[in-house]
Amino acid sequence: MSINPMKKLHVNKLFLSLVLTVFVSASGLTFAASNKSAARLVEQLIVPEGLHVELIAGSIPDARQLALSRDGSTLFVGTFKQGVVYRIRLDAAGKSTRVETLLEGLTLPSGIALREHNGREDLYVGALNEIWLVENAMESKAARLLTDKLPDKQHHGWKYLRFGPDGLLYVPVGAPCNICKSEDSRFASILRMDPDTGVIEPYVEGIRNSVGLAFHPTTQQLWFTDNGRDMMGDDVPPEEVNIVTAKGQHFGYPFIHGGNIPDPEFGKGVVAEKFTKPAYTIHAHSAALGLAFNTGTGLGEAWQGSVLIAEHGSWNRSEMVGYRVSALVPDAAGGMTLKPFMRGFIQDGKVVGRPNDVLITKEGAMLVSDDLANAVYRVSKE
Repeated sequence: MSINPMKKLHVNKLFLSLVLTVFVSASGLTFAASNKSAARLVEQLIVPEGLHVELIAGSIPDARQLALSRDGSTLFVGTFKQGVVYRIRLDAAGKSTRVETLLEGLTLPSGIALREHNGREDLYVGALNEIWLVENAMESKAARLLTDKLPDKQHHGWKYLRFGPDGLLYVPVGAPCNICKSEDSRFASILRMDPDTGVIEPYVEGIRNSVGLAFHPTTQQLWFTDNGRDMMGDDVPPEEVNIVTAKGQHFGYPFIHGGNIPDPEFGKGVVAEKFTKPAYTIHAHSAALGLAFNTGTGLGEAWQGSVLIAEHGSWNRSEMVGYRVSALVPDAAGGMTLKPFMRGFIQDGKVVGRPNDVLITKEGAMLVSDDLANAVYRVSKE
């Protein structure tokens, strides 16, 4: 039986407004998306030589996680405080021809993932404490509630979904606070769900707030970003990029940050070596979110094999960091070096855009969502 989610919006708008007000007030930043349209901003974005940026879709309020249909004709976009999931029809050139409201009235439906199943493409939507399913999402709007039993705390309650090579749906659940240890072990973890049975099990833990998951195309290991805690200063602790090598690993939160930094409250006497260290780190408060593996040459050979990461940007630092798409690029030593890839989201000292998610198309172009300028961009060869 299908359940239509056109229910009364139950987002606590007062809570969200207060959170956003505190963020902006604490940072002293000026957010000016309303003063510059996405069409104007796209002309000011900076990408590597030989590439260019174009606007795929504007007027997509609060654009968060992206999912693209197999044939590239339809783009799905989750949102944050809007409570909406969009379905965008694209033309042969990849630009929006029609924006449809697929679902509405949900709480923080930022996480979405497509699954090819029984000859159709089904969309899974992660809202606050719910997972919804839209079967044959290319055509249908009928949604079915799979579960409403996930934790319902709004602090770090937004989701980012990804199907693994094992066919399971991976679902992060952020900590319900800046720094705390919850009795509910599902907080500060990544869970995984069998989409056929609905059974949910723990996968890895010790993760403060992950809003970016991707599986390595060769090793099939899960890589994920994790946002470090606040109120320890401008430069501590770093954001993390982690790699899961075994189920049950613990990545340190709330005891250890960045692999070796004890938490002032929870880290006393804790041995850092008992936890899995991050594979890479990014500057504190950059808010590293969505990530994607760039396996082809659609962005040029110099970026082949890189990991592209959307840095949403700081709200709680004396000088701004983030507000860009960066790339972990393979280096001569066999490791990876972090380099800027897409910049220009700060203009005249004002934040005019905030990249949130990245997606690589089958042609090798990069799509980027921007939840401040309310847009989706594409970066490709000129």
